[in-house]
Amino acid sequence: MKISNLANWYFDKKMLPYWCILFIDCTIIIISGLLGFYYLYGGSAIANNFWNIILQLVILLIPYIFSFHIFHTYRGIFRFSSFVDLVRISFAMIVGTAIAYVGYVLIPENGKNHLNILLGTPGMMFVSVIIATFAMCGVRVLTKVIYDIARANVLTRGIFIYGTLNGGISLAKNIRNESPARYSIRGFVSPDDKMKGHWMMGRPVWTDKDDLVTIMKKEKASALIISPLQAAHFRKQDALINTLISAGIKILMMPSNAEEWDGKSELNSNQLHEVNIEDLLPRQKIDVDMQAIGQQLKANRILITGAAGSIGSEMVYQVAQFEPREMILIDQAETPMHDIRRTMTSKFPNILCHTIVASITNKTFMEDIFRHHTPDYVFHAAAYKHVPMMEDNPAMAVQNNIYGTRIIADLAVKYGTKKFVMISTDKAVNPTNVMGCSKRICEIYCQSLNKAIEKINETGHTENSALLQANGKLPCTQFITTRFGNVLGSNGSVIPIFKDQIAKGGPVTVTHPDIIRYFMLIPEACKLVLEAGTMGKGGEIFVFDMGNPVRIADLARRMIALSGAMDVKVEFTGLRDGEKLYEEVLSDAEHTLPTIHPKIMIAQVREYDYEQACSNEQRLLEASYTYEDIAIVKIMKEIVPEFKSRHSKYEALD
Repeated sequence: MKISNLANWYFDKKMLPYWCILFIDCTIIIISGLLGFYYLYGGSAIANNFWNIILQLVILLIPYIFSFHIFHTYRGIFRFSSFVDLVRISFAMIVGTAIAYVGYVLIPENGKNHLNILLGTPGMMFVSVIIATFAMCGVRVLTKVIYDIARANVLTRGIFIYGTLNGGISLAKNIRNESPARYSIRGFVSPDDKMKGHWMMGRPVWTDKDDLVTIMKKEKASALIISPLQAAHFRKQDALINTLISAGIKILMMPSNAEEWDGKSELNSNQLHEVNIEDLLPRQKIDVDMQAIGQQLKANRILITGAAGSIGSEMVYQVAQFEPREMILIDQAETPMHDIRRTMTSKFPNILCHTIVASITNKTFMEDIFRHHTPDYVFHAAAYKHVPMMEDNPAMAVQNNIYGTRIIADLAVKYGTKKFVMISTDKAVNPTNVMGCSKRICEIYCQSLNKAIEKINETGHTENSALLQANGKLPCTQFITTRFGNVLGSNGSVIPIFKDQIAKGGPVTVTHPDIIRYFMLIPEACKLVLEAGTMGKGGEIFVFDMGNPVRIADLARRMIALSGAMDVKVEFTGLRDGEKLYEEVLSDAEHTLPTIHPKIMIAQVREYDYEQACSNEQRLLEASYTYEDIAIVKIMKEIVPEFKSRHSKYEALD
């Protein structure tokens, strides 16, 4: 590179800040040398030897500039200086001084005359280096302080950080380095009482047992930012959360995926958002062996019914990450399926994906799909799920939920599907409504079908040709059922309804003051479905640990408080047809067996004969085409004796 080109590059406006910092540091060294000389010898000595001293100081800059280059001291930005930068300066000064002194020792005696003034006295070097080191560090610290003060304008929100040590410090550093600044850190909150009274990054540490509202208002802090490492613990602090919300103090959190953070790597604080109700519902972290799941699903053909629904769509995206050979997605909702198609095309362009708009009750079309694609795994999420709707339309519950499941299950057997995973509901346990009973009948059919397949493979008897594959081979499909409760934010669930009611000024309608429900995040539920599906050997009904139930009235009140809406009332409307106060995951006659996953258990349920299950379903299907509600539900109650209606016209049948 030519000297002119090198000069042009080095003095380019992008490089100029480096030269400015280097110039400031060199100036500090020269001034420190003069101050050291003045301290030891006085002003008259400087006056008599001024230009000689200046010349020697300029010569001394050479080893220091070399040392600055090694430690990159002039490549930082003053306003973002940290403790690491100060350590680098200290080491650079030590190394520079060592090089200068070694150079002085190596100079012949007759050439040292002009350098004796500075280097001949160790005290002179020591004083000058100490002054220069402190001055360079001080300039950087002062610049940072002035910059931080300048950024703390009226638009900056004062905040406390919930979490200390690695999580809180990492988050605080990220926030302080933001430009322009959005937050000004006024203090830290620790769940550990031992941290009280300590100071971190120049700010006091309080505990979550202190009167945080009073303290935060005194410190002019209007928001509490939750470290991802403390999110799970914070959700359990109901009293604290309610107090903060009531006082108008905002709570900011990271997205749920940030809770996988290691506490050390850099966080993107731009992801901070004011909490919604889903963020605050208590839940435990669910660990799933995604690698083992991926090994089973990778390079296989996966069929998902109900692919446009809340659970089905999340299943689509989670399965797609495992790079299956082919995905066949079925749903009768055209617009949501179009959205699924666009998302798959943009996010997973390398996966062969078929988005099919169809009803699972269309037997000829479903068979055509199975014949052409022969899926290895089927995740069956298609179903009508709204309790009041199915209570008024039992024929549709039979035709879609029960008959549709039977079609897909039978085709899975016929075309050699390895595993069929059916997604059921906690409403199938001691059902009190048509929807829950329809899912229980689906469970019965799948479990009895699996039992029949096992019997054929054990005995080799093939009298029932309907259970053979299309090529005449023995059936191989394993049927697995998964049960769980409500998922947060699913289509038509209580949270979106409450949000809409609050936005309209209320009232927020709750059916009963004591009604409770179990909730789970959609991604967590789908991970457990995948885990159960891959661990299952066939015939199991897996139930999930849904954690602690939530009182719906409390949920409504907290959502109102979070919204900041005024004068929105909670109104109790009475239980709906078929609704019960407490959802169950297991019936009274059932018990569970543990699995390798602490959140997944196997329900021990009463088993049914396959021939009987087929006969019952056929009788029920024929009755559904009469569209006589009472007659249809009467047969459902005969199939599932524990089905006892509540707040429904069908109570007369019990």
